[in-house]
Amino acid sequence: MFSKQEAQQLKKEFWTAFGKSFPRKWILYDTKIKDFSFKFHADHKKAEVSIDIEMKDEIFRNAYYEKIWSLESLLEEEVGEVQKDEFYSLENGKIISRIWVRKENVSIYNKNTWREIFEFFVAKMDGFERFFWEYEDFIKDI
Repeated sequence: MFSKQEAQQLKKEFWTAFGKSFPRKWILYDTKIKDFSFKFHADHKKAEVSIDIEMKDEIFRNAYYEKIWSLESLLEEEVGEVQKDEFYSLENGKIISRIWVRKENVSIYNKNTWREIFEFFVAKMDGFERFFWEYEDFIKDI
C-alpha cells in the first residue's frame, strides 16, 4: 500500500512517462464541441479510453450520444468492442454519457504494467480520433 503522497508521485511519474514515451498532441478537449471530450484514465485495477459527453442539457447530451451510437459498428471497427452508458455517474455525482474501452488487470501503481497501458492508450485513442475525424461533420450536425 502507498501513502497518499507516494500514490500522487507515482501518478505524476506515470503521466510524465506516457508523455515522454508517446509525445503526441491528442484531440482530448479540442473537439470544437463544448463539453465533448476524449479522456485517458488509469487506476489501480484498469485503464480506459473514453468519449465523455458532459453537456448539462440532457437533450443535447442525448443527441450527441445517439449520433455516436448510430455509428457503433464503425466505431468498433476502429477501437474494438466498446461499452456505453447514456447515464454514467461520475464520482462527484454528475451524470454524463460515456462510451469507452477498458483494459483490466493493469495498474497505474505497478510500473511493470505501464508499457501495456501506454500501448493500450495509444492504440485505442488513435482509433477514437480516426473515428471522430472521419465522422466529425455528422457528429457535429446537431
